[in-house]
Amino acid sequence: MVQIKLYGLADKLNPVKTELSNIIHASVIEVLNVSPEKRFHRFFPMDKTDFYYPSDRSENYLIIEISMFQGRSVETKKQLIRLLIKNINEKLNIPVYDIEITIFETPKYNWGIRGFPGDELILNYKIEV
Repeated sequence: MVQIKLYGLADKLNPVKTELSNIIHASVIEVLNVSPEKRFHRFFPMDKTDFYYPSDRSENYLIIEISMFQGRSVETKKQLIRLLIKNINEKLNIPVYDIEITIFETPKYNWGIRGFPGDELILNYKIEV
């Protein structure tokens, strides 16, 4: 299970939502081997009065928070971060210094999905990659 939240200024984030979602989803499929139908993205377009960021960032500043089951290797997580930054930078021209990614991992038993604790689900993909 992988859920993704994206935060940015509304006038910058709204026009690229679809393409950004596609970039992220393709990267998650490639690196984490998640099934293509498992797209869980939530966008938080923010007003300038609600989104403060460091002065060395531009209005393109983008925060990506990834919540997922525990079990992926450190190298896999680094590979995902690198690929996301590369693809977002290349395809949307968002500078690398304007992209910040945080991965939050929790045990499967801390998730409730389709009426079950996550550790009781039968998944069609591997977590240990």
